[in-house]
Amino acid sequence: PDDMFRYAEAAAERGLRAIIAGAGGAAHLPGMLAAKTTVPVLGVPVASKHLQGVDSLHSIVQMPKGIPVATFAIGAAGAANAALFAVAMLALYQPALRAQLDAYRARQTEAARAMSADLK
Repeated sequence: PDDMFRYAEAAAERGLRAIIAGAGGAAHLPGMLAAKTTVPVLGVPVASKHLQGVDSLHSIVQMPKGIPVATFAIGAAGAANAALFAVAMLALYQPALRAQLDAYRARQTEAARAMSADLK
């Protein structure tokens, strides 16, 4: 825990703009990080053997008032969306990154349209 505390406490001064934290079971990691830094923490529940990650989801989403953790879907989809969310936050201040994000979303739109056309 001491290493995690040091990591979180120094996150802002190291220039981090977001922290993506995956956690399973009781999923303490995202909340503990959020309690020790003002850098936004994006929590991703990891699927567990018995409850398929629902326990992790509930642990992350039920943070006490004043210690927010953005919470995403369980597993790989949540991890991908957390990464895209972090990119969107950074893209607000970095035009080149914004252009890449816009291009990515345009490709997604075209892929969805192509799948829709295949269904007709």
